[in-house]
Amino acid sequence: MEPAVEASLDGIEKSMQETMAKRERILKTSRDCIGFCSKAIVHIHTGSPEEAHREIKEAEKILKSLRKEAGRGSLSRYLPSPEAEFVEASSVEAIVAGNPIPTAKELGVSGEGYIMGLLDTVGEVKRLLLDAMMNSEIDKARKYFTIMEGLYSSLSPFAAFDHVASGVRRKIDVARILTEDARGVMAEEARRSKLVSSMRDLQSTLEEGSAKGSRTARKKR
Repeated sequence: MEPAVEASLDGIEKSMQETMAKRERILKTSRDCIGFCSKAIVHIHTGSPEEAHREIKEAEKILKSLRKEAGRGSLSRYLPSPEAEFVEASSVEAIVAGNPIPTAKELGVSGEGYIMGLLDTVGEVKRLLLDAMMNSEIDKARKYFTIMEGLYSSLSPFAAFDHVASGVRRKIDVARILTEDARGVMAEEARRSKLVSSMRDLQSTLEEGSAKGSRTARKKR
């Protein structure tokens, strides 16, 4: 082989080795970011907002370093996964606190990572809804259902971009199922509340009738 060709191949090999090493670092760091986000969501559900916020901030720091490491080249394709986890944790934190869901710009994430993260948020909001139902916090459950519906309604059109954001259609299908399940839960609660109200009205009517009968009987005596 000609020396010039050998030199060229050596250079290419070195560049590929560097890229491969960088890829491994990105994947490892991404797992660290995802871990912090997962812990944050656990803290949110267990009522530890301060701990959750600290975990989210750690994840944010990692994401910033990941963007510098990946740059805008081929390795940037590994960013949407940790970004989605960060978006999910940040969105759930905002929802529980009663704050607006942060925008993609505010979080500093890609469009793909943002959409995927919001779709994953639907499942976490359903969990919040069920927790509220178990605690008899019906108004809070209704608020969470409204958020679920809003997220699904806004995100469902992105199914058309499944070839751009791989897996988005599947996540939208999951969000639809979760939202419909939640709708069933809320409908059942509405029927139960109506039944309880009707029974109370009936009991009140019967008590009034009984009291009226007692008064009539006393007058006759």
